[in-house]
Amino acid sequence: MGEVGGRAGQLRSSGLRHGWTTGACATAAAKAAYRALLTGEFPDPVEIVLPKGQRPAFALAVEGITEGAAGRRAMAGVVKDAGDDPDVTHGALVRATVWAGGPGTGVVFRAGPGVGTVTKPGLPLPVGEPAVNPVPRQLIREVVAEVAAAYGASGDVVVELSVDHGEEIARSTWNPRLGILGGLSILGTTGVVVPYSCSAWIDSIRRGVDVARAAGRTHVAGCTGSTSEKAAVAVHGLPEDALLDMGDFAGAVLKYLKRHPVPRLTIAGGFAKLSKLAAGHLDLHSARSQVDKGYLARLARAGGADEELTAAVAAANTALEAIQLCRAAGVPLGDLVAEAARATALGVLVGSPVAVDVLCIDRAGTIVGRAEPLGP
Repeated sequence: MGEVGGRAGQLRSSGLRHGWTTGACATAAAKAAYRALLTGEFPDPVEIVLPKGQRPAFALAVEGITEGAAGRRAMAGVVKDAGDDPDVTHGALVRATVWAGGPGTGVVFRAGPGVGTVTKPGLPLPVGEPAVNPVPRQLIREVVAEVAAAYGASGDVVVELSVDHGEEIARSTWNPRLGILGGLSILGTTGVVVPYSCSAWIDSIRRGVDVARAAGRTHVAGCTGSTSEKAAVAVHGLPEDALLDMGDFAGAVLKYLKRHPVPRLTIAGGFAKLSKLAAGHLDLHSARSQVDKGYLARLARAGGADEELTAAVAAANTALEAIQLCRAAGVPLGDLVAEAARATALGVLVGSPVAVDVLCIDRAGTIVGRAEPLGP
């Protein structure tokens, strides 16, 4: 066929334009602002390095330096381009304001206007912290260290992130329900927005299966994102052309494999998304299916949870909190979800010679649930 498989091949075959996450935009803004704080000049465009080695350059939409009683502050802003993905934050102006911090404090994050604050447990950040997820935090720390090294500075800074109209935009997201109040989250694991939410991406999944079959692959993995893809590769050693970036479209992978089978399918994804598959949902997008904590509570109860733990799971803020509670009590909720997800998949694949195993992961990429291969 001469086609390239894997995530990159799917994106090319879809004909869709990728975009940049709020985390990537915030990183670029923070790098520009810190350099201006030290030198008085803003780099424009400003280049950053993403986790997979891409080096995008971002134009600055706004910039400014102020002097006040609290000292000098520098601000830079980048307009988010989500590519062809219908992202509610497309076009949002992401700002970073940087000023000197106390000696030895490193990078301290603050939530400015339009960026939320965590108020409930169950998220990958402590209560009270700005809703700036772990990967964007790491990227911002890296660019601060890079600029500090270039100009002989300490790297002890406060980075305040804000999003114009972010509080209004956040009303169209799940943030208020999750206890992230005051605005949006600064998100992203790769820095790249892959345009999942359209028929072209489903078609790209089919092309990915075609490429794998043409290459003679007998084992493919449908992954919800880059972190789960890494887990599938680590466990099974699969080559790139055996990796299907299914995003939220589990049903698209299963239905196409039913007609065009490969002997073995690994489904790898975040625990929350795969809990939806376990409950019978084939479209895992948050706008079309939600985590059913009552369902998780019933699974936990079947797995040995007592009444108190069962009630705690049902009342959990997030799926992450639910599995943390169960792991602490020795209840294998992750495995139970993986097994139920496998059952849903086999139900779609019935009559087709495809064996299925499942890997559930947490946000750090740690496997928190597993179902061994089972076939017809």
